[in-house]
Amino acid sequence: MTEKFNILGQYIKDMSSETPDTETYIYVKDNISKYELNIDITSKALKNKMVEVNTIMKFEDKSEVKKKSYFEITYATIVKISDEVLDKKELEKILLSDVQTKIYPDLEKSFLDMLHNSGYKDVQFEKKVNFEELYKQRFN
Repeated sequence: MTEKFNILGQYIKDMSSETPDTETYIYVKDNISKYELNIDITSKALKNKMVEVNTIMKFEDKSEVKKKSYFEITYATIVKISDEVLDKKELEKILLSDVQTKIYPDLEKSFLDMLHNSGYKDVQFEKKVNFEELYKQRFN
């Protein structure tokens, strides 16, 4: 089966790493295992069957604790959709699952590089994100 999309480009649209002070840094370094990874995907139609897909990845502490850091990246992907894709559901699967699966290694590397360069050298993501599984869960 040939792919029904082509990635024309991908880039970091926005990146943020916020640690307000040294006390927070030390606290977060000891408690970063409590941080959760969240992913949000938005898309915007462009001309000529092209779509801008923004994958927003956040790594944050959802607890009520005052000392916390905040990490976020918006990763933009420009995708050309094949003319044979006519069904909205098929397009949705391409944007939310297929494109994500393809770009994820680059996105994860960029995000981990930011975390490591922000002083949190030991952070690794245990599980790889399975976009196909997330896409299927969305309809159950």
